[in-house]
Amino acid sequence: MDPETFQGVDLRWIAERVGTPFYLYDAQRLQARIEHIVALTAAPGLQARYAMKACSARRVLERMCAHHIWIDAVSGNEVLRAQAAGYSLNATVPEVLLTSDVFRDNALEVICAHGVLPNLGSPGMLQQLVAAGYRGAIALRLNPGFGHGHMQSCDTGGPSSKHGIWFEDVLSVAQEAEHLDLPIVLLHAHVGSGPAAEEFLANMQRLVDFFADHVKAYPHLQAVNLGGGLPYPYRPESTAIDLQRFARLLQHAQERFSRQLGRSVRLEIEPGRYCVASAACVVTRITDIKRTASNEKGPGQTFVMVDAGFCDLVRPAMYGAFHRISVWQATADAPCEPVVLAGPLCESGDVFTRDSAEFLQPRPLPQARPGDLVLIHDAGAYGTTMSSNYNSLGRAPQVWVENGTPYLMSRRETFADIVHTECFTAL
Repeated sequence: MDPETFQGVDLRWIAERVGTPFYLYDAQRLQARIEHIVALTAAPGLQARYAMKACSARRVLERMCAHHIWIDAVSGNEVLRAQAAGYSLNATVPEVLLTSDVFRDNALEVICAHGVLPNLGSPGMLQQLVAAGYRGAIALRLNPGFGHGHMQSCDTGGPSSKHGIWFEDVLSVAQEAEHLDLPIVLLHAHVGSGPAAEEFLANMQRLVDFFADHVKAYPHLQAVNLGGGLPYPYRPESTAIDLQRFARLLQHAQERFSRQLGRSVRLEIEPGRYCVASAACVVTRITDIKRTASNEKGPGQTFVMVDAGFCDLVRPAMYGAFHRISVWQATADAPCEPVVLAGPLCESGDVFTRDSAEFLQPRPLPQARPGDLVLIHDAGAYGTTMSSNYNSLGRAPQVWVENGTPYLMSRRETFADIVHTECFTAL
């Protein structure tokens, strides 16, 4: 998002109306990313599923639904949110897939009530489905023995990953599923978006080869899902993925699987962060600027204090994730100084300028004053969905801008919202 020309909308005016911090969504950017995915999966037999855990805002889901991008959900409530946004749960085609390693809350109830295709990531889930009364088709999530997330703490495949059924155990699970009359219609694996586009493409080709060794063992197979995550270039020096090259890989894989089985097999991908990361930023206000002096414990720092914290955007605190930061309406030639952007929470980790080892990493920013607005960019993926009420703070409002007009998507949570589930009753 260009901080100078954001569809001509005055962010100060929005800030006066809804307060800070708030999430700001750019409909044009989201639309452009969706069109990339539509083009990527345009060949026959290809299908995209939006991994809605990245951003489950209803307006976003409605836009995905309008472009026939299916859904990968990870909870019963996500399934119901998809339904509220227009997705069919009883369709003959599985528009909504529920992927999980553990059934919790209403997941089994939603699966049984609506016929949602369950994607099982642990062997014991077979018996849990049967005990709940489910009789129907299933999907299996495999751990292929390799993978690489965007951070070490996001290991999505391999011996240290909790996700999926270990590939050496999957045939025995498939035999049990057949005995229970649960036909396996989809195979799924996720090896992560990877730190770089080239590694991602290499991992995806390796995953295609892995599935090519497995598909013949499943007589009811209708689809193979290569999992989620197209690399998103958070850092300025990052290289964007070559979508045309990836499209060729997908088309060749779909044709390969179809030849092996002698019938057309659907090939799916799950672009989550790629669709929404650039579509939103956190708008926060500078409350103060303070400095520390160097001593034997380390160098002094300039702290720019803002009213957004890791309760609003947790990725920097959790992963040391990098997000571009800009000062609203700062001039291009404004002098910069290295600063630490820090939030209001009573936690030392409430800092937006950290490295992956959790050390402070001051960022050069234009000189600013208390009251100025700061934009934390590329916050559309795992921003609002991972926000919390830590310190009993209300979740930030979400504002959608389309064709130069701002709309309120969700209001700021109040004290009443935060405490409305609290009670003290005998069980």
